[in-house]
Amino acid sequence: MILSKETAAKTAELLVQINAIKLKPENPFTWASGWKSPIYCDNRIVLSHPSVRNELSKSMAQQIKELYPEVEVIAGVATGAIGIGMLVAQQLDLPFVYVRPEAKSHGRKNQIEGQLDENKKVVIVEDLISTGKSSLKAAEALRDSNAQLLGMIAIFTYGFSAADDNFKAEALTLHTLSDYDHLIEQAIASKYIDSDHLQTLKQWRLSPSTWNQ
Repeated sequence: MILSKETAAKTAELLVQINAIKLKPENPFTWASGWKSPIYCDNRIVLSHPSVRNELSKSMAQQIKELYPEVEVIAGVATGAIGIGMLVAQQLDLPFVYVRPEAKSHGRKNQIEGQLDENKKVVIVEDLISTGKSSLKAAEALRDSNAQLLGMIAIFTYGFSAADDNFKAEALTLHTLSDYDHLIEQAIASKYIDSDHLQTLKQWRLSPSTWNQ
């Protein structure tokens, strides 16, 4: 769920401002899930814009303070949320760890990098939520390490029902700064998206798993 309409609108405005939205209707993106998409929200670009990354990390940190005042550790999901997660941890003056998709095959063979003692209260930071599967895989690794998961906060979600179902099944609460509807609304207002693109995006949003097949 979005944290507030005001936060969602402001976050969307910042993402459009730095051209984080990428449109390729004629040559769609392929996601890790295998879905084809005419749009991609590249939140990694946030890290290249100091004023934007500072504003978003402060916003996430403030929300974590309000939602989870008992938090003891911030965990970022590799690789997209390592940067923003570290910034949030710095804002809160808390320890930071990050979670790989799977354990390394060499060295210490860690999946969780950093020091995470048992039973610590952890909030997960993500950059983007699509189906939520990769994010929840990180949550599973943290639970296997006996962390107490309080919840997850992300910059952006596409708002798919599949993600809602996946988070519900894992009993993990997700909050986001912004979502697909607010992003599209801001993109239209700023004339970043024209009427042709809008129609394509609406069709895709109706059935993202089967679009362009």
